[in-house]
Amino acid sequence: MRPRLARLQREGESFIGAASAILLAILLQYSLPNRVSHYQRWIFPTVAVLLLGVLLVGHRGRIDRQSRALRGLLLLTIVIMSIANGVAAIRLVRDLVEGEGIRTPRTLLLAGAAIWLTNVIVFALVYWVFDRGGPAARFLVKGTPPDLLFPQQATEREAEIWEPVFFDYFYTSFTNATAFSPTDVMPLSRWAKFAMMIESSVSLVLAILVVARAVNILR
Repeated sequence: MRPRLARLQREGESFIGAASAILLAILLQYSLPNRVSHYQRWIFPTVAVLLLGVLLVGHRGRIDRQSRALRGLLLLTIVIMSIANGVAAIRLVRDLVEGEGIRTPRTLLLAGAAIWLTNVIVFALVYWVFDRGGPAARFLVKGTPPDLLFPQQATEREAEIWEPVFFDYFYTSFTNATAFSPTDVMPLSRWAKFAMMIESSVSLVLAILVVARAVNILR
């Protein structure tokens, strides 16, 4: 067994990857124009920073034990993040459909990109938290059937020594949002298929409306 893989299996997955993604989502929400992110621009970052601090202290850098309290706080963070981003997306789509709000292509594209990337982060966290019961369950219980099938898990030898980390789920979410369909990681369970379907739909709507509106403004 490779030294790095052995160390990961012994110590559990680092929480830094997920924490960095949550911090990026906080910054993206703060960067949105005031019109599409008025109240949640302040509420979400404040609450999310507090929850992130508790999670960092609770996990002590690595996720190597089951904790209902910490898992609940993480799920609460994801819910708050998704609500804040959903409100911003609805406001942006409303303005795009009605032809109001943001008037410059640069601001429009940046706002759309921020909402799109936050959506990618939200679904990456969802995949990471629920695949095979979450990072703690994946570390403590081996051999659980996967909800998301990574290429490395397709062969018996690789499946024994390889475990996905947050970046793998972020990559899965990113490619699903850009291709509007699964790429190399296949959803096996119904919840994973439903989540990928929702993510692809949101990304497609944002891409079509934002680009169309930006081109119209340029004309």
